[in-house]
Amino acid sequence: MAQTAIQPGVHEERSEYVEFWNDTLADKFERFRKILMNGLSYHSEIPLGNLNVAPGSRIVDVGCGWGDTAMQLAQKTGPDGYVLGLDCVDRFLDKGRADAAAAGLTNIEFVAADVERYPFEPEFDLCFSRFGMMFFQNPVAAMRNIRTALKPGGELMFIVWRDIKDNPFFALPKQVVLDFLPPPGDNARSCGPGPFSMADPETVTKQLEIAGFEDIRFERIDGPVTVGDSVEDGMRFQLALGPAGEVFREAGELAERKRGEIEQALRDALVPYQQDDGSIVMPCSSWTIRARKAD
Repeated sequence: MAQTAIQPGVHEERSEYVEFWNDTLADKFERFRKILMNGLSYHSEIPLGNLNVAPGSRIVDVGCGWGDTAMQLAQKTGPDGYVLGLDCVDRFLDKGRADAAAAGLTNIEFVAADVERYPFEPEFDLCFSRFGMMFFQNPVAAMRNIRTALKPGGELMFIVWRDIKDNPFFALPKQVVLDFLPPPGDNARSCGPGPFSMADPETVTKQLEIAGFEDIRFERIDGPVTVGDSVEDGMRFQLALGPAGEVFREAGELAERKRGEIEQALRDALVPYQQDDGSIVMPCSSWTIRARKAD
């Protein structure tokens, strides 16, 4: 396996958000890995399909999860290139390591680390991230650190969700659960700023400019997302993760007392989206954002 000169910062002090990913969300994400890896893949298939990577490029995949996008990038850059996949949950990376080995990819490495604090050197041509940038404790600090990783003229390409109103697969279940439970309080534990924290192009443009990026472009991608193999699967997914899952989790005992009613209401809300094969497919919308390291 090709090795980077940078040593991983695995032993550094972890932020509260990184702790929350590891002690609360990791189990839930593992349980619904198939949905999260495959059901949401539409939003990376298009930009990665259109991405031209020079053979031998060095690439870092930020928040790479189970490593599927990192593997695609490793195939694009070829055996003379190198891909570093970073994620704050080491359990996710175990699958990436196993899948890369099974595919015979020797130009890829997975490291568990907090990207905001990782000791980068300017050796990468491209930084990519699918649905990972929205959760940084300090987005501008993270962008600045990513800029440090890039060579002069290097590119940052990342995918984030557009506003919740443009994503019915988030908005509808959340509203259903809020019909029964109060919204999370200000002291609710979270995985970071949240899935819609980079939905506003004006805000993200300013963040990128402050962090030292230029030539900033936004491409809207609308498409389907499969949120379950069945109504039951989709209902369980929504109660475990996303905005509806956050409302349910933070309501604690009240949520458990009302679980039966909430589950049935979610089933009813998902039925109109059921396909002939039983799967639940809903509309969603994302931004693909590209920027270059300023001189």
